[in-house]
Amino acid sequence: MMRPTLAGVLRARRHIRDTLGRTPLHRYPGLSALLDADVHVKHENHHAVGAFKVRGGVHLAACLDEAERARGLFTASTGNHGQSIAFAGQRLGVPVEIAVPRDANPVKVAAMEALGAKVTPHGADYDEAREWIEARARSEGARFVGPTDPELIEGVGTYVLEILEDLPDAEAIVVPVGAGSGACGCCLVGKGLSPGLRVYGVQSEAAPTQQHTWQAGRPMPGPMATRAEGLATRVPFDNTHEILRDPQLGLDDFVLVSDEAIEEAIRLLLEHTRNLAEHAGAASLAGALRLREQLTGRRVVLVLSGGNLAPADLRRILGV
Repeated sequence: MMRPTLAGVLRARRHIRDTLGRTPLHRYPGLSALLDADVHVKHENHHAVGAFKVRGGVHLAACLDEAERARGLFTASTGNHGQSIAFAGQRLGVPVEIAVPRDANPVKVAAMEALGAKVTPHGADYDEAREWIEARARSEGARFVGPTDPELIEGVGTYVLEILEDLPDAEAIVVPVGAGSGACGCCLVGKGLSPGLRVYGVQSEAAPTQQHTWQAGRPMPGPMATRAEGLATRVPFDNTHEILRDPQLGLDDFVLVSDEAIEEAIRLLLEHTRNLAEHAGAASLAGALRLREQLTGRRVVLVLSGGNLAPADLRRILGV
């Protein structure tokens, strides 16, 4: 698998400009006071499908040749990645089939189906769904889209170009880590264009595979019991860790937070930004609170990666 590059992100930007609008970067005094830092939020939740991954789907689909488009795209998802591929397929006339875990977020499943994808429940978690649909794609000679394909990383990296255009003196970015495409985009683009920038990853301690792998320097598959479906990965990905551990471009730190801390961050984001964040989207704030001493006095960007929170989860978190 080829390694994504900064040049690839710049090429992806042309596809993103043709299809997606730019998302805002806002400063919030309440969050700044909370963290004793100059805090800005990158609102990837403002995309039409509610999450950052649509950037990668659009770029990948735009790179397909005619034969690949005719055979269609197969993928697995807990929701946001699937919506990304479904959205891109609908825009470019590419058939899409998506495997989801049996207990997938119904809001996200409905959104994928509304975008024209065939959605098939299979398996107890994302990785079981992925293994099944990947075998199906191979049997049909079609393209299986993994969550960390290079075109996806290059596509999502375009949001970091926007961050640095809007806030060229940013000193730190805090980004949620599921499979790692968003964090890789922050590393490739952020450190490629601004070498002094610090990039911090955040994952749920109830699904710590990526953080443990990053820390150990070798694959560390582990448990997956988090409520944060966007962070629910129990198998590490070699290509993302190659970037996340790169001596020049890699993460400066990678922290774990509890699901309870993430849900408190959902409440704080509603209070201070009036934006709804899903668990993965709120993980950046939960991580920033954990990293508070390292961030004090700095100009910090929190990536609010998505806002697709199920109504039942919102009611439970707010106690209503």
